[in-house]
Amino acid sequence: KEMSATGRVWKTYMDESTKFDVDMVENWRDGLDMLLVFAALFSGVVTTFVVQTYQSLSVDYAQVTASFHFSGGIRTSCRNSDPSTAFVAKSSDLWINSLWFTSLVLSLTTTLIAVLTKQWINEYMILPSGNPRDRARIRHFRFIGLEQWHVPLIIGLLPILMHVALGVFLAGLVIFVCSLSTAMASALGCMTGTGALAYLVSNILPLFYTNCPYKT
Repeated sequence: KEMSATGRVWKTYMDESTKFDVDMVENWRDGLDMLLVFAALFSGVVTTFVVQTYQSLSVDYAQVTASFHFSGGIRTSCRNSDPSTAFVAKSSDLWINSLWFTSLVLSLTTTLIAVLTKQWINEYMILPSGNPRDRARIRHFRFIGLEQWHVPLIIGLLPILMHVALGVFLAGLVIFVCSLSTAMASALGCMTGTGALAYLVSNILPLFYTNCPYKT
């Protein structure tokens, strides 16, 4: 009788599993919501920088035309030449744009995966109506699938992906500032290095000290 379709064991299982699932899913949702807000703001910032710097990868025809008009004698000899054939982007510009485009792609990828995982979570929490035994079996089947398809791992990797995007952006920012001022680049590089070191230490300490609160 206890193992029947409406047995008490199934009702107890559903009560306990529901509490467990609600706590687990709420924790995931809170983390994903914060990540989505940060990713949206960060993507906007990176896009602003990219819009200003990607132009350095192609010929500025307005500047070329102005220089032709300024040098009257040379203008005639260069009238039939194509400025784009002689244009070569600076290595610093290539590095800056490569890093910032990579950062933007990582940020947008994180946003997309975060939205997908929220949909997966919502689908996981929806259980069909029926007797307690059937509902318990369906819940257990979905929970096993959640583990086998590494959904918790995917959710746990999203903040790391966002951190990588931030690190790549800061690396590009150091190179960008270096082309403007070496002193400013040195100061920014020191601050970036200090931040990266603090990030690594905060993630390593909990592995050695169980009471360390620096857990993510």
